[in-house]
Amino acid sequence: MSVDFSLKSKVAIVTGCSAGIGNGIAKGLAEAGAEIYGVSSRGEFAEIKEAVEARGRRFEGRKANLMTVGPIESIINDCITKFGRVDILVNNAGIIRREDAINFSEKDWDDVMNINLKTVFFFSQRVAKEFIKQGSGKIINIASMLSYQGGIQVPSYCASKSGVKGITMELANEWAKYNINVNAIAPGYIATNITAPLSDDAERSADILARIPAGRWGTPEDVAGVAVFLASSASDYVNGFTVACDGGWLAR
Repeated sequence: MSVDFSLKSKVAIVTGCSAGIGNGIAKGLAEAGAEIYGVSSRGEFAEIKEAVEARGRRFEGRKANLMTVGPIESIINDCITKFGRVDILVNNAGIIRREDAINFSEKDWDDVMNINLKTVFFFSQRVAKEFIKQGSGKIINIASMLSYQGGIQVPSYCASKSGVKGITMELANEWAKYNINVNAIAPGYIATNITAPLSDDAERSADILARIPAGRWGTPEDVAGVAVFLASSASDYVNGFTVACDGGWLAR
C-alpha cells in the first residue's frame, strides 16, 4: 500500500501567509512539494518568499484586504495566470476582537464575521468552480477550538469559528461528489502574534498550560503537519471534518 503525502506539482493559495499559523502552513506545504501563492493584508512577503524558495519551491505574493470579498476573483485569476492552476486553498486569514459581550460593538462584530466567515465561504465558492473544472481540489479552513467551546470576551470570534466548522460540513456534503475535499483545522493555543497578549501574561499563560495535556503551547509547525495531511492524497476519504490541533485541550 502506498500512502502519498507529497504535494509535488500542486499549487496552494494560503491567505494570511506573512505570520503565525498561515506562515507555518505555507512553509509546511512547500516542504511537501507545493508551489505557494501567498496572500497578506500587510504585503510583507520577504521572509516567507525566502523560506519557500529555500525549499526549492516557487512563491508569488499578493497584498489584499480580505475584510471584503472584492479581491477574491482577481486573486484566483492571478494565481492561475502565474501558476497555470490552483489545487489547494487554505482559508487562514482572520482577526479577533476582545471585549466583554455586554460591551461588544457592532463594528467589531461585523469586522470579525466578514473576514473569518463570509470571506471563507465566498473564497471557497470561487475556488470550487476551478476545482470542478479540474476534477479535484482541497479546501482547508482554519477553525478554532472555540468552534467547540464558548470562550470569553470573544463573541464574534466564537460565532465565526463555529460557523467555519458548520460551513465546512455543508460544503463537504455538496462538493464531495466533485472530488473536492473540504476540511478544517481547529488550533488550540498556538504561540503567534495574535495570542501574544495571553502568552505574555504570566498568570494567564500558566492557567492555560495547566490545562494542556501536552504541557506546552503549540507552534505554527504543529498546525502545518495537519495541513499537509489534509492537502495531500493521503486524506482523500476525509471530508467535512474539523481536526483539533490543541495538545489535548478539548480532550481534558
